[in-house]
Amino acid sequence: MALYILKRILLFIPTLLGITLITFILMQSLPGDAALGMAGERANPETIARIRAEFGADRPLPIQYFGYLKLLAAGELGRSYYTNRNVSEDLLQKFPNTVKLALAAMICASVFGIGLGVLAASKRGTNWDRLITLLSVGGISVPVFWLGLALMLLFAFYLRWLPPSGMGNGSPLYLILPAATLGTFSLSYIVRMTRSTMLETLSQPYIAAARAKGLSEGEVVFKHALKNSLIPVVTLIGLDLGSYLNGAVLTETIFGWDGLGRYALDGILKRDYPVIMGVVLFGAMIFVIMNLLVDISYHFLDPRVRVKEKQ
Repeated sequence: MALYILKRILLFIPTLLGITLITFILMQSLPGDAALGMAGERANPETIARIRAEFGADRPLPIQYFGYLKLLAAGELGRSYYTNRNVSEDLLQKFPNTVKLALAAMICASVFGIGLGVLAASKRGTNWDRLITLLSVGGISVPVFWLGLALMLLFAFYLRWLPPSGMGNGSPLYLILPAATLGTFSLSYIVRMTRSTMLETLSQPYIAAARAKGLSEGEVVFKHALKNSLIPVVTLIGLDLGSYLNGAVLTETIFGWDGLGRYALDGILKRDYPVIMGVVLFGAMIFVIMNLLVDISYHFLDPRVRVKEKQ
């Protein structure tokens, strides 16, 4: 296991280099000029040239790229063109807000998604199964921005139970609507994945043997079937959580949540290249870590993985 983890960490280095190169090329291919955006359309050419020189944008592209790699090697992500703040400090400041939102959304999605998926599989062909399947399809189909606005309209403006937006100095009430909006999509997919894997597991011979031994249906479902059905579900949860930890742009924008999603969107709109590069690299690192944690979880969920390692 330790050797496997070390190999995955070493593979992250070329992955990171590839991501930096692709992101750099894509940003340079975009139309427009960050210096022109800062100076304004009426600025004279001398002012624009001075700003480009301050950014280093007047140098050849290969030199700009290798200069950025030297910055990364020193543990820096550069400074924002507009605020002159260190990008790494901004990321560390906004990341806890995104973590809070992502964890709240995924915990609710995982608990209710797995529970509803198990119920649908256990009640296959009944009205419960049809209702849960219908709701899961609806959750996948509804756009995030529409769902967020609908929840805000219902619970904030009509019923006045919850605040419409903002973070409220850490109050849990401000977390409910954005977490529900963000987690609905994952919840729906988790329901469908859990149901399909549970149906496949419940049809296996060892489940019939467990029932023949006189075990209760609850023991058969939760002790024998559920654990062996969790690997694809855990994979889905890990990938979605990694995506949410990168920042949920629509959800954070709708509800005024000060996280990585809004930070990235502001950087894109302003063509703030250090911010964009920093968010992309930070997100890549999160995805690698989440994939590694998911792979490690297989070791504890599936005994066959441990057997193969010993061989």
